Amino acid sequence: MGVTTELPSAFEGQHTDKHEALCCERSGPGYATPLEAMAGPRETILYVTTIYTGTGIEKPDYLATIDVDPLSPSYSKVVHRLPVNHLNDELHHSGWNACSSCHGDNNVQRQFLILPSLVSTRIYVVDTLENPREPVLHKVIEPEDIISKTGMAYPHTAHCLASGDIMLSCLGDKDGNAKGCGFLLLDSKFNVKGRWEKPGNSPSFGYDFWYQPRHNTMISSSWGAPAAFTKGFDPQHVADGLYGRNLFVYSWPDGILEQTWDLGNTGLIPLEVRFLHDPTKAVGYVACALSSTLVRFFKTNDGPWDHQVAITVPPVKVENWVLPEMPGLITDFVISLDDRYLYFMNWLHGDIRQYNIQDPEKPILTGQIWVGGVFHKGSQVFAVNETGERWQIDLPDVKGKPLRGGPQMVQLSLDGKRLYVTNSLFSSWDKQFYPDLIKQGSHMLQIDCDTEKGGLSLNPNFFVDFGEEPDGPALAHEMRYPGGDCTSDIWV
Repeated sequence: MGVTTELPSAFEGQHTDKHEALCCERSGPGYATPLEAMAGPRETILYVTTIYTGTGIEKPDYLATIDVDPLSPSYSKVVHRLPVNHLNDELHHSGWNACSSCHGDNNVQRQFLILPSLVSTRIYVVDTLENPREPVLHKVIEPEDIISKTGMAYPHTAHCLASGDIMLSCLGDKDGNAKGCGFLLLDSKFNVKGRWEKPGNSPSFGYDFWYQPRHNTMISSSWGAPAAFTKGFDPQHVADGLYGRNLFVYSWPDGILEQTWDLGNTGLIPLEVRFLHDPTKAVGYVACALSSTLVRFFKTNDGPWDHQVAITVPPVKVENWVLPEMPGLITDFVISLDDRYLYFMNWLHGDIRQYNIQDPEKPILTGQIWVGGVFHKGSQVFAVNETGERWQIDLPDVKGKPLRGGPQMVQLSLDGKRLYVTNSLFSSWDKQFYPDLIKQGSHMLQIDCDTEKGGLSLNPNFFVDFGEEPDGPALAHEMRYPGGDCTSDIWV
């Protein structure tokens, strides 16, 4: 029986990361407003959850530190690796112990990065304070502690709360049933407190969530039952009801489920949830992966929330693939801090899109670039147009390296001018749809964003090759900056 363990460390030194130091001098962590954050210092390092689970390499997953400072001699390289202390965890998403939601509290620091393990249910807490380039393991919350106190397992998204607690979505029970899902609360010392939602108010599926305090609302999404998705994707499981198509609207911070939306066939497997950053706005989006739609949700004039499809990516007819049509599979998206642009990834089609969302109801496509996908030149899979003509995407090389996989996770610089993109979704899905990723490893790209006229271009000088890692090819997933970013900070 495992126990929650705290690892000894001495972190009494002054913060050495200029970005975070500037944030915290003023008040609490982060920034007073999203527009203030846009004017913050340029990112110099980036943390990436990096995975050996499911690859056949018997090594622990790790947190990689990437140098993203173009003036540095180690630019575009892995400069540090922090391995966790168990095998087969499947690190996935991450979140901070404190963000801009705690900006008014000068007793709080953005110091600890929370790393939930999606497969093992273990949660790692990493201290980034003393040397942000070389973070250290601070505490391990063992699965037995979480399961015995809450009945939940498979932790995914982590968000800090203004109260000092940390909240995590959990996707099922210990046996992989979705019915055990809900929201886990940790206190500021990373002790398990229990469930956030009130009894009888758990969702039917779990995945991502985002809260908007000024509108007293939290909205969560639904991937599927862990017993299904951990084995790879089987379309029959969708028909069997093992994948979600719901959004759940909660009262915040009360934890009462007020609305459940069935998105139907236009909202199959809704994943990432993002409100606009402006805390006064009662608008946001969810990316529905299998339907390849972006659904806008909004508060109506008479009180309740509602939703409608804002963007649809049509499936592509294909040859030599498992199905006659291929969905785009929108797996991640990000909104610029000024709420002007939205970027999303089509993991299977292989393109990244930029939309102007100044009118949230009517997004306008302003940029598109292909950096991967299944039907690229050299692949056995062909796309087929309306006249029956076969075609494939011609992918560029970066620093002499061919691109592989499809764009999956994304992070945006605070000023909105640089996208960072990785290409691993989940090890069993990578193995199924992009088997070369298992053999060759992930890579990270950087995309330059034209924020004046719109448009995307590939940075030819940035390529992080996780196929060349010392212990063998690794899979790279979510990214975080030490000073906060567009997918972790929430303003109150």
